[in-house]
Amino acid sequence: MAINVNKAVDKAFETKSLREIADAPVSALEGLSEANAALLGQLGIKTIRDLGEWKFANWAQAIVELAKLEE
Repeated sequence: MAINVNKAVDKAFETKSLREIADAPVSALEGLSEANAALLGQLGIKTIRDLGEWKFANWAQAIVELAKLEE
């Protein structure tokens, strides 16, 4: 099964597997510059996997999703 990630990653990563993309530098994400990657690196986030597993991003995502259910 192929997944189209063309709009999410830079052209050089469009043909890579999801595992390869997960281990790619965060600058491989479409719209994230090397300067942005350097800032994230200061937080210990070097790869897309690091970003996806970053507890603060996960907490924020959970809060946003739960807020949709709040009455």
